Amino acid sequence: MNTREVTIGSVKMGAHHPIVPQTMLNTHTADIEATLSQAVRVADAGAQLIRITVPTLKDVECLSVIHERFRALGYRQPLVADVHFSSEIAIAAAKVVEKVRINPGNFHPRHEMARERFAQFLEVCKAHGTAIRIGLNHGSLGSYILDKYGATPQAMALAAMEWIEMCDQAQFYQVVVSLKASNTVIMIEAYRALSRLMQEEGLVFPLHLGVTEAGNGDTGRIKSCVAIATLLEEGIGNTVRVSLTEDPVNEVPVARYLAERYGMADQVGHDGHARPDRASLSEHEATILDAACTWGPKLLNREIDDFPCPDTSLKEEILQACRRKFFKPEYIACPGCGRTLYNLEKTFNTVKERTGHFRNVVIAVMGCIVNGPGEMADADYGYVGEGRGLVTLYKGKSPVLRHIPEDEAVDKLVELIQSDRAE
Repeated sequence: MNTREVTIGSVKMGAHHPIVPQTMLNTHTADIEATLSQAVRVADAGAQLIRITVPTLKDVECLSVIHERFRALGYRQPLVADVHFSSEIAIAAAKVVEKVRINPGNFHPRHEMARERFAQFLEVCKAHGTAIRIGLNHGSLGSYILDKYGATPQAMALAAMEWIEMCDQAQFYQVVVSLKASNTVIMIEAYRALSRLMQEEGLVFPLHLGVTEAGNGDTGRIKSCVAIATLLEEGIGNTVRVSLTEDPVNEVPVARYLAERYGMADQVGHDGHARPDRASLSEHEATILDAACTWGPKLLNREIDDFPCPDTSLKEEILQACRRKFFKPEYIACPGCGRTLYNLEKTFNTVKERTGHFRNVVIAVMGCIVNGPGEMADADYGYVGEGRGLVTLYKGKSPVLRHIPEDEAVDKLVELIQSDRAE
């Protein structure tokens, strides 16, 4: 799409500019040394935008120090503050970094108050030259939208358009938009719906693409690639984040692969796709990314029902990522951030080991209660960190076991699933 150009510090996005690969850190922002170190590592790996969680006003002070020291080291990559719920924190962060990611609908339970606070936030961003990302996720739509439209892709697009129109009314155009979901079909349909609405209204802003809570390993990479590639092939998308429950550095080569495959029109091969630099990918990683991007869009668009692949495991992963056939549990897992207070990656791998024999079940492992319960809305069972070494287990959208010690939680989760299946 021919989008508006958005300036985020040293980065230009949209219009004729290349696709921007980005990532998000998973350190505690108050740990300045760890956060700065990780920012340097992802920047060196090729991330062009770096997002950092900002859960409290005190963290804004830490973010300011990190920003100053990052620049002193010679790095120009813009930093993005990730803010949930609090317009006060969002306004403070807008004075410190180049971009702020928010979901305006969560600024206040009352929709009119949320609109009022969003308008105040825009004025501060305008005064400081700060860009924003309006980031709506399928699992965290506000009650105003859910009551009016339901939890559908079209509802996500309509919700985003309300905030986009407010930006237009405020004559604020440094805007990027995202509509993420862990379900690849819902994610694609939401972005397509938003693209149509933006073009109809003449308010075409750059789009940030990502599959939220994609998981880790081959599964997370494949799930992200099939969906993101489908949209990029249609000309939808200006920046990508591959969300993995791993070290954030591991996300960057995959995001770069997608950005280069679909963003270098002067270096295309016989299949019409660019030839990305594979230097940062292992041979196995390059193989699975090629297959996911080649066959994923065709499967998701239902142009094909099957495809030739000598690797049965890889074929099953792609088919399940496209929601065509299910061979194992479907896992939803956030990548973790500064709000996560337990070893998310280790726990997620343990959950996968202990539950891999179940079929036709969706299991979520979430870092915290801020987004956890909402983002795992599609899950049959959920493991959510409470902090202080405690966990809450969910069945569907309802918490069924609270305050469980971490060292007992995985056992309790397995028992819960087994008990339900024995009934």
